[in-house]
Amino acid sequence: MAFSDKQKEILKFAYSDFDALICDGAVRSGKTSIMSLSFFLWGMGNFDKCAFAFCGKSVGAVERNIIMPLLNIQYLKQEFDVRYNRSEHAIIAKRGDKENRFYCFGGKDESSYTLIQGVTLAGVMLDEVALMPRSFVEQALARCSVSGAKLWFNCNPENPRHWFRQEWILQAPKKNAKHIHFLMDDNPSLDERTRQRYKNMYTGVFYQRYILGQWVMSEGLIYDMFDQTENTFQKGEEPVGMRSVATRTIAIDYGTTNPMRFLDIWDDGSIVRVCDEYNWDSRKEHRQKTDKEYADDFMEFMGENYCAAIVDPSAASFIAELRSRGVYVIPAENEVLDGIRKTSTLIQQRKILVCNTCETVLDEMGVYVWDERASLNGKEQPVKQNDHSLDALRYYINYLPDWRFE
Repeated sequence: MAFSDKQKEILKFAYSDFDALICDGAVRSGKTSIMSLSFFLWGMGNFDKCAFAFCGKSVGAVERNIIMPLLNIQYLKQEFDVRYNRSEHAIIAKRGDKENRFYCFGGKDESSYTLIQGVTLAGVMLDEVALMPRSFVEQALARCSVSGAKLWFNCNPENPRHWFRQEWILQAPKKNAKHIHFLMDDNPSLDERTRQRYKNMYTGVFYQRYILGQWVMSEGLIYDMFDQTENTFQKGEEPVGMRSVATRTIAIDYGTTNPMRFLDIWDDGSIVRVCDEYNWDSRKEHRQKTDKEYADDFMEFMGENYCAAIVDPSAASFIAELRSRGVYVIPAENEVLDGIRKTSTLIQQRKILVCNTCETVLDEMGVYVWDERASLNGKEQPVKQNDHSLDALRYYINYLPDWRFE
């Protein structure tokens, strides 16, 4: 296995006097794989009968991005007795008389810090630390009370005013932390074709962060890569037979005083087509509809070709009304920033196409902007105006598997 100079620095960190390691920079730059290997080898080489933590956005993400690749390394299979206990979400590792456990934790929201309370750790690795709530990160660090414990962080760049950059990256010398900045060129396992594929996936602020590895503010139009020609199609000009092979889903952003939006989405596994829309704006119409009336409208909109509906998870009463009529409802995953990133990727790849008759979707594409005032305070969020159709679209995109965005 060949390592780049920066990856070798990660391996050397375990034997240094630094208390913490911070690796930030571009995607696919080889940070996570070499850090997880080095973390494991350091733990097994220096401790016995201790607990360690691999932390990510979710336990599933840790298992997918860290545990499974780690367990597939041939050297570890040969040198250690390693097994993964799924019920405990822990690697149990033995070598000779030594035995340690490496637990998985997910830092999804502000309540997640309670999951890691009470455990005593000899070390913690926080994968994508910039996506975790500060309360979870600080609780994880507080658990590292074993003598000789070290802290391991990695992340892709976010807003330059993000608390982790301000308090850890910029304060690395005061924290006795080693900081290494990565680019894709620092990953020797990536060939040029793969590098180019990733470069083609992003544009705007996401290109600056995920490809150039820069901590930059989000500002201006969010979907500035949306092309009114390349990302649209004329009604009646769908590919012949498309609907016979595509899966239909209706995505819904629920509104009472705010507008109610349905998007009729057909997905053939490659291209996501928004073929029709429903709009009801109670302010403009001067009348609010009931859940029963909206459900009536939905059944008419859906017609005889029954399909699943992905619905704003806050719309509990409307979801119950749809289910009472036999509609299969999937509560939406309302992850805003990751959903915007995923949607941007598919727009950039021309894999989201909108029918020319879906006027509200097209209108919102041209006015959906970052909240610059929030950015100045280190927060990433869009302006909550003219966004209802795009919220519905994001609900659908968040439902897609990760491989669709590679």
